[in-house]
Amino acid sequence: MSREFRVGILGATGAVGEELIALLAERNFPVSQLKLLASERSAGNTLDFKGETLTVEAVNADAFKGLDIIFASAGGSISKQWADNIISSGAVAIDNSSAFRMDPDTPLVIPEVNPGDARHHKGLIANPNCTTILMCVAVYPLHRVNPIRRIVVSTYQSASGAGARAMQELESQAADLLADRPANPQVFPHPIAFNLFLHNSPVNDEGYCQEEMKMVNEARKMMHIPDLRLTATCVRVPVLRAHAEAVNIEFDRPFDAAEAKQIIANAPGTMLIDDWQANRFPMPVDVSGNDDVAVGRIRQDISHPNCLDLWLCGDQIRKGAALNAIQIGELLIQEDLVRVPQLVRAV
Repeated sequence: MSREFRVGILGATGAVGEELIALLAERNFPVSQLKLLASERSAGNTLDFKGETLTVEAVNADAFKGLDIIFASAGGSISKQWADNIISSGAVAIDNSSAFRMDPDTPLVIPEVNPGDARHHKGLIANPNCTTILMCVAVYPLHRVNPIRRIVVSTYQSASGAGARAMQELESQAADLLADRPANPQVFPHPIAFNLFLHNSPVNDEGYCQEEMKMVNEARKMMHIPDLRLTATCVRVPVLRAHAEAVNIEFDRPFDAAEAKQIIANAPGTMLIDDWQANRFPMPVDVSGNDDVAVGRIRQDISHPNCLDLWLCGDQIRKGAALNAIQIGELLIQEDLVRVPQLVRAV
């Protein structure tokens, strides 16, 4: 009889938390007990799991005792607050926030890219940023064949990246503007309906926003290319769910576009949508609610013999967040890496 695990979800009532619950059921994750945790404000709410109604509990210092795996998706400050308790309880935390991604002692993992890094965890594994996940799933299979030297990426990021309230804001603003009422931004700093703007994260002294630097630093860490040259421009667009990215890749040597298409078509976690005659390439509607990253428009860069261009779309809530976390959990189970010594981590 295969082993089952006691699982907790921290941040269960958020958009990613609810997707985690759905994916645990959909993928038949071996759950013997599911504990839903959130803030005091959300405690008492109920959510369904496999036909059972579960009550959300307020997180506290004793909430993690007896659990094996914790999926945390409640924000960086919450993850930092409770990481010590989770690890000392003997559970493994899979954290969806940015709190520990660049910590040298914390593996940052995409199962299709660097599954071996999970073996070095000390009770905590970080889930990468959504845009980085989608990009790396698409480009890493190409890197294995022909080493990547430089990436230039522009992202087109949906409202879902900012959570359920942001998605609701896009819907309400669209209705308001169509009814000749003014948009009223609450979650975003600018109107999102029928508009786009550069990513609303803090900008550093070099002019790069936090989201763009996440892509740079996380890709370098997971692909084990510390000197990878990567520049990103991240944009919010009025799409409810699923991000898109335009990627220009410089390789060590010329890369035949037809070969690249074949590699993408056969790579784990990707699907090729590349119909030039019909001018049919990936769109957010192709991937919303789906697992794979859709890749297409793969072509020779006419400005550089060693470069290819490609276009991709991926569901930010699934593969960009919840699904990748679940896949890390599945990897831990497969590799028998769930239980760890009771270590206390300085955070």
